[in-house]
Amino acid sequence: MTTSFLNGERIVVLFFISTILYSLPFSLLSHGVSLSLLALASFFLEISVDSSTSPFPLRTRPGVSSGILLGAITLPSLILSKLIQSSRGFSLQQLQPQEIEYLTLQYWATSASVFSVLLFLAFTLRHSHWGVKFSLSFVFLQAVLCVAALLTTSQIGLHPALKLSWVFFHGLASVKLIQHFMRTFPSCASIGEAFLVTAGIVLYFGDMLLLTVKKLCGLLVSSELVTADEIKRSEINIIIQGLVLGLLLYPVALKYILQIWEWFINTTYSKQRRYYEIGRSLIFIASLGFALIVIVPLWMQFVQEFDRHPFLWVLSFVFSEPFQRLLLCMWWMCIISVSVLRFYNISKNSKIERILLRKYYHVIAVLMFLPALMFQPKFLDLAFGAALAVFLILEIIRVWRIWPFGQPINQFMNAFTDHRDSDLLIVSHFSLLLGCALPSWMSSGYNDRPLAPFAGILSLGIGDTMASMVGHKYGVLRWSKTGKKTIEGTAAGITSVLAACSLLLPLLASTGYISTQHWFYLFLAVTVSGLLEAYTAQLDNAFIPLFFYSLLCL
Repeated sequence: MTTSFLNGERIVVLFFISTILYSLPFSLLSHGVSLSLLALASFFLEISVDSSTSPFPLRTRPGVSSGILLGAITLPSLILSKLIQSSRGFSLQQLQPQEIEYLTLQYWATSASVFSVLLFLAFTLRHSHWGVKFSLSFVFLQAVLCVAALLTTSQIGLHPALKLSWVFFHGLASVKLIQHFMRTFPSCASIGEAFLVTAGIVLYFGDMLLLTVKKLCGLLVSSELVTADEIKRSEINIIIQGLVLGLLLYPVALKYILQIWEWFINTTYSKQRRYYEIGRSLIFIASLGFALIVIVPLWMQFVQEFDRHPFLWVLSFVFSEPFQRLLLCMWWMCIISVSVLRFYNISKNSKIERILLRKYYHVIAVLMFLPALMFQPKFLDLAFGAALAVFLILEIIRVWRIWPFGQPINQFMNAFTDHRDSDLLIVSHFSLLLGCALPSWMSSGYNDRPLAPFAGILSLGIGDTMASMVGHKYGVLRWSKTGKKTIEGTAAGITSVLAACSLLLPLLASTGYISTQHWFYLFLAVTVSGLLEAYTAQLDNAFIPLFFYSLLCL
């Protein structure tokens, strides 16, 4: 019975949580208790879902476990690791108390998102498994702890009623979003993957909404929300946030715009139906241009004091160091052009396994991002945001089949898909980009661990690639009877990342970084992320970098 409860993935996740809890200072004790309750609730709920013989009401990606435990604890653990890191900065007087308080509010908002979704999933199950009852008990305790923490501690000067409302908003929004995601894109993700995506999007939207509300309150009335200017955001962070969230909201507006257009065509110009696709494309271009050139920059300028249009600010930023940054752009364009054309032809004509072909893109990510992260980290952060925006636009064109590029883009993207992608939603390129970008973005503030920004590049570009290559060619001993991952591949991945870190640390020290990375936690981070890659059936590009980053921050 115990063996069926504790499979490889669950053991790795529970060890990961235990490591974070062991590193907690006493001031974060309540946060540690909260994370423990979330882990127990999601653990028992995952057992109930995976052991159930009846089909789950929401259609998930076939052939994989639910991944509830992994999806539920990843984001709260990440924020708690950042709190541990920030507490060190605060003790050294390198951080303001408002930054700690705001990160604490984000932690409780994220935990509210998690236990709300757990509550929704528990009531969605159509049977009263004992695991569901245990899960509901721990969810209730977590909710009580969350309310007590919000009522008894200070977070950026907010009234307790406002804090509770804010956290309730995150919980409700997460439940609604995961329902919408699973119904709009059925069989495209496991529960754990949908968990991570929806909790992350809600947290990101919530941050944008809080910035906007604070600015409004500062303009209209003298409000308790007086810390709007105390937590400073860089222009790059605001530009990335506005661009990404604007493009995530854009399809909602596009849907209604096209419905009005179709009604207008059907009722007024029924004889000109041949112009329907052209008109649809023109509407897409016009509305997207208006959103990106007018609406999104207006929000950016509202919440942040830009001295010019944000896109003009980007141009001035690029040309402030033209030689290095334009040289990087040319380097990236050359690599992208050569690799995409080369690998596309190989994928169409070669018998090489798709999973190995895709690992070449991980190597390309190392070649593109590693030099930039060492010498131009701020410019790389901006470039990550621009690349994510391009990916979102291409995916909108592909999904909506916008003429004339929708179908060709769909055919091109399908050449690089695997079993984790579907025709409805192709996520592999997003997960690779975000896996490399998120550690860099999250390290833009206080960071006393020089390897933390490199977590995605090291774990995906080097570790995951070497594990796949060596495991495929030389692997004999498998971790499980049903899985494909081998012990040889995992050992190669762990060894390669440790070797890369031993080379990278002296290089970083020569460029001015002060090395405060503890080798024990580095070895632990590399090993745990390597074992997660070996055992999980979830989208590893999404989870491995966040695990690696969280442990590096300790």
